[in-house]
Amino acid sequence: MLQSRQIFGIYCFAIPLLYLCALNREWYYHIQVVEVHRISAITLKVRDMEKSCSFYSKIPGFRLTYGGKPSDRFTTFEIGKESKATTATTYLNLELIKEGEQEEGEDNSDNFYKKSNFGGKMKVSEDFGRIIFHTENVDRLYSYMKNHEYISKSIVFENEPTDAPWGERFFHIREPNGYQLSFAQPLL
Repeated sequence: MLQSRQIFGIYCFAIPLLYLCALNREWYYHIQVVEVHRISAITLKVRDMEKSCSFYSKIPGFRLTYGGKPSDRFTTFEIGKESKATTATTYLNLELIKEGEQEEGEDNSDNFYKKSNFGGKMKVSEDFGRIIFHTENVDRLYSYMKNHEYISKSIVFENEPTDAPWGERFFHIREPNGYQLSFAQPLL
C-alpha cells in the first residue's frame, strides 16, 4: 500500500507533468501550421568575383544590391521585380572562395567564410543540380545571351530553347563557375 508521502510525491510529479504535456501538445499544434512558402535566396560559391559579377549583371532582370567589387567576399543580386502578383523578392548571392582556402583538418569554426558543409575541402561542384529561373520569353532571352559578346564568351550553351513534356520551354547553360542554370517559361 502506498504511503501518503509516496502519493504526495506522485501527485506533485504527475500534475505538473500532465500540464507540461498539455502545453507541449498546444505548442506542437502551433508548430505544425508553420510552413515554408518560397526560396528567398540561393548562394553560389565562386572563384572569381569580378568575372561572376560581370556575367550576372548582364542578365536582364538581375540587379546588384550588395557588393560587386572584385575584392568583395559576398555579393547579392536581386532577381526580377516585385509586382502586385508577386510580393516576394528572390536573391542570388555569390560567395568568394579561393583554392586551398581551407586545408584538410583545419579548424575554421570561428570564421564564417571558411566553413564548409562537410568538414573537408570546399569544392565547387558542377553537378550540384541546377537553378531554374522563369522568364517571360525564353526565346528572346536565349537570343539576347547568344548575341551578347561578353555573355556568349563566358558561358556554355547546353541546348537551344526546347519544349518539355512537363509544360515549360527552357534552355540550359553553364555559367563561368560551372554551375548549371536553366531559363524557362511556362507553356500555356
